[in-house]
Amino acid sequence: MPLRLLLAVLLLAVLTLTSGLPAAVAAPRVVQVKDRAGLQRALEQAKPGTQILVAPGTYAGGLRAVGLKGTGKQRIRIAGADPQKPPVIRGGTSGLHLTDPVCVDLRDLVFEGATGNGLNIDDGGTYETRAERLTLARITVRDVGPNGNRDGIKLSGVDRMMIRDCHIERWGAGGSAIDMVGCHDVRITGCRIGPARGDGSSGVQAKGGSRTITVDHCTFTDAGGRAVNAGGSTGLAYFRPADASYEASRVVIDNCTFSGGQAPIAFVGCDVATVTNNVIYRPRRWVLRILQESRDKRFVPCRYGVFENNLVVFRSNELRSVVNIGTGTQAQTFRFAGNAWLCEDAPATTKARVKLPTTEKSGVYGKDPKLKDPEKGDFTFPRKGPFRDVGPRKP
Repeated sequence: MPLRLLLAVLLLAVLTLTSGLPAAVAAPRVVQVKDRAGLQRALEQAKPGTQILVAPGTYAGGLRAVGLKGTGKQRIRIAGADPQKPPVIRGGTSGLHLTDPVCVDLRDLVFEGATGNGLNIDDGGTYETRAERLTLARITVRDVGPNGNRDGIKLSGVDRMMIRDCHIERWGAGGSAIDMVGCHDVRITGCRIGPARGDGSSGVQAKGGSRTITVDHCTFTDAGGRAVNAGGSTGLAYFRPADASYEASRVVIDNCTFSGGQAPIAFVGCDVATVTNNVIYRPRRWVLRILQESRDKRFVPCRYGVFENNLVVFRSNELRSVVNIGTGTQAQTFRFAGNAWLCEDAPATTKARVKLPTTEKSGVYGKDPKLKDPEKGDFTFPRKGPFRDVGPRKP
């Protein structure tokens, strides 16, 4: 067989064998950034698979990117080049504002001193073009505001997002550490929230039609008036979807630790939420609140909450009541089971002080869990006897 014909046959065989294989994924394009101009340019030019590595140092905030779109196999990443020395993005109305990002990761970055929101991610005000499939990891946001409704991390119309191992402290005095409006399928895990600037703020807030939100293995320290606000009060124009009949739905708060603040948990216009396996230590006003702030006729009343297997330690001179119930709610649909309660300064009065809207099943009252060192933030305790099934589990 002539050589040319043989080569043609071999080429045809190779093409036949490989025609069913997936196309190779292009190697990531790595962009090293050392100044603000270079960072803004990299944000504007990023394509699927671009890895933007930001050198240690301080960069002026006010950065913005519209339409960053990675893919499932070629995500866009914006990260500190050295995780041990994360770059600091300082100032700006927002340190960084992303509109309509898809498949984007942010890692090992610090945002501080923004006058509006530390980090702002949204869908551009149109839910038809969604911000989705995002990850924030090892992000620090601090010293935002300081006054008014200024958030550490502001999320509007964001779906399928993971926020893990982040730290937010000293956000706006009337804002939230993490504020979600019309967000769906979001998990916040392993984060440290607080301290806040005051009791007019909240820690994590999910409202405006937010659904399927999980907050787990997080630590809240003096995180404001409502450490987790499952619901809230949102203008009708900002709901996603527009016809949502609840502020929040399917919220899970699990395996967290709360210390200080006015109220660790607030159910506010929320339809179905569970609070399980948490430690709540010395709240200053209430343990939980059941409220209805959105009063339009389309909204369901706050209902179907579960409070189960939590350890709650409070003091008589700090707590107004265990539960604060507002008008227009269906507090009778809430379920309480397996919680351990202790009035630290008057243990014998614990059961009389724990007045709940429904009868608790298998509650434990007035027993000391022997917390190891709560004043220094160590809330571990021997898992035996009546405390075997309460409080956080390891992640």
